[in-house]
Amino acid sequence: MNRTTKSAVTEQHKGFLKRLDKFEPELRSLFNSLYGEKSFGRVLDMLRLKWSARPDSMLELDEVRIANPHWYQDSDMIGMMLYVDNFSDTFASMPAKLDYLEELGVTYLHVMPVFSMPASLNDGGYAVSDFTSIDERFGTNEEFDRFTEACHSRGISVCLDFVLNHTSDEHAWAIAAREGDPEFSSRYFIFEDRTMPDAYEATVNEVFPVLAPGNFTYNAHMESWVLTTFNHYQWDLDYRNPIVFLEMASALLQMANRGVDIFRFDAIPYIWKEWGTNCRNLPQVHSIVRMFRIFLEIVAPGAIIKGEVVMAPKDVAPYFGTEEAPECHLLYNVTLMVDLWNSLATRDTRMLGSLVEAIPDNIPSGACWVNYARCHDDIGWGFNDQKARELGFDPFQHKRFLINFYLGAFPGSFSRGELYESDPKTLDARNCGTCASLCGLEKGLLERDEYQQELAVKRIILLHTFCMAANGIPVIYSGDEIGQLNDYSYIYDMHKARDSRYLHRQKFDWAAASRRNDLSIPGSQVFWKIHRFINIRKGQRLMGSSNKLTTIATDDIGVICMLVNPRQAYQREDALVVFANFTEFQKTVTIDTSSYELLRDNAWTDLAQGKHVRLAGDPIILGPYEILLLTRST
Repeated sequence: MNRTTKSAVTEQHKGFLKRLDKFEPELRSLFNSLYGEKSFGRVLDMLRLKWSARPDSMLELDEVRIANPHWYQDSDMIGMMLYVDNFSDTFASMPAKLDYLEELGVTYLHVMPVFSMPASLNDGGYAVSDFTSIDERFGTNEEFDRFTEACHSRGISVCLDFVLNHTSDEHAWAIAAREGDPEFSSRYFIFEDRTMPDAYEATVNEVFPVLAPGNFTYNAHMESWVLTTFNHYQWDLDYRNPIVFLEMASALLQMANRGVDIFRFDAIPYIWKEWGTNCRNLPQVHSIVRMFRIFLEIVAPGAIIKGEVVMAPKDVAPYFGTEEAPECHLLYNVTLMVDLWNSLATRDTRMLGSLVEAIPDNIPSGACWVNYARCHDDIGWGFNDQKARELGFDPFQHKRFLINFYLGAFPGSFSRGELYESDPKTLDARNCGTCASLCGLEKGLLERDEYQQELAVKRIILLHTFCMAANGIPVIYSGDEIGQLNDYSYIYDMHKARDSRYLHRQKFDWAAASRRNDLSIPGSQVFWKIHRFINIRKGQRLMGSSNKLTTIATDDIGVICMLVNPRQAYQREDALVVFANFTEFQKTVTIDTSSYELLRDNAWTDLAQGKHVRLAGDPIILGPYEILLLTRST
């Protein structure tokens, strides 16, 4: 590693030692609580080794981000998630594709799993065979490194999935364990008979009861049972073994040194197991995540953690940690996504408004939500059952309605999609499809109905703009920005046919993207409208990720009104008011401003159209699926 100047080396080393000295007592306490004192020396040795290997370019980026520790909360953070093979085939050609992302305004690129994985049974890359080697189908390690350098040169942060809970059954550890090596068997949960597995099953639910029933898989070669929470080829790691923890931490820091800025920790709640519990969200999980964060703070302070915790915001928020002991920097607001789709189907925003009000305020100052309309996964209907009952919905029947609506089977539905994990016993299911197809563009194009196409484009824009305004980093799923439709050809691939999520995991349509200046094409309209709102968001602090959301009641359930204030109390006079119409009808609404002095006697201007409105007493007119972003007129 080249160090630019002796003085720079000295200052950077001093900074490292200062951070190490600051965090060592807490780190020692956490480590000892799980593993005892014996191996702690290895922790310190690992941290010194990884820092000494950190490249100059990353050290310089660290310094910039240390000076602005909440850099990821800025309103110019615009995310996109994509599959390398679908977008550019390999990492070798990714740098040339960055022009397109830069044109759209992307500053945060989430690359879906690319580590070494089995050829076929790999769960889309979440069955990892090597946590530091790029799978050859995506290119070489050197090409990946050049890709991260190219991203950084354009101001794009790189996000990568880091699967904590399990390895593939082709990982070197699993292969050695299968051959009876006790050193590696101890890194998994392996049992010769069903006594322990049966005791585990008594208190722990299945994740995929239809596609992967049970939590254990019998391995005939070992004549033993292996804990496989997700799929039979994904072996759960035993974090009670300090070697597992240290090896995973080493891999994490190695990838941080290779240019990864944001680590998406997959399936965090599952990583610690205790028999007799439900093995979800145990206290030890928080200790492990906190230690991973400390490792990054010491060695790679420019890198951050994004956690995947699929629960309601109040249950997700604990993974932010506390102001004194933060854990994840970023967490997905999964329920926001669910309630956005619910609002479109029902033309009723009350559940969405309830969710906005339920988003916790008492989170660390550096905490940040991630908002999205679609992603690589299915849509599971995890809404608030109690709130549904309060609003007059039967939770079971309402879930059935949503499942059928987005399948396209409910009368009058505009959507086209497929089901995932459909359980004929419980009648539960999840929905798959691209944003455009679920929003009605596929149906409108097939029926050659231009008005339905226009409404579909409006729905797509409404969802993405709401995500930009709802206090969090907005992340666009690649292809949604050009209105790509469902790809039904996956059923002809034997490795994909049983997984309907491949309906929306198709190749990026570069031909459509190349025609994005032809505004007669619905997908091109989507691109430039999203581009417009991205430019509006950038530089608007109230569309960043350190704000507070409050709903203001409207006199129409189809329209939600949301007040956005800075989280800091002394800046509360600064405000953004969002109106969003989740129906295909023109709406005229009023709001009660009596409790909000700043809303009275002031003119407000829409950031997109420049039109002026007064909120006190005057009706607000919104077109079908229109969203207004109002700031105080100067």
